[in-house]
Amino acid sequence: MTQWEYQVAPIPLHNEALMLNNFGQDGWELVAIHTNAQGGLVAFLKKQKA
Repeated sequence: MTQWEYQVAPIPLHNEALMLNNFGQDGWELVAIHTNAQGGLVAFLKKQKA
């Protein structure tokens, strides 16, 4: 059975792609992105446990 670890991270509005690409280089896959109550973005990411 595949096991996953998860991360929730705020994403700055001025360099979203840079932040998401950095997570991707570390093996994280974007699952969802939502706007928080303050209007900022929050990314939900996962990667397979080693």
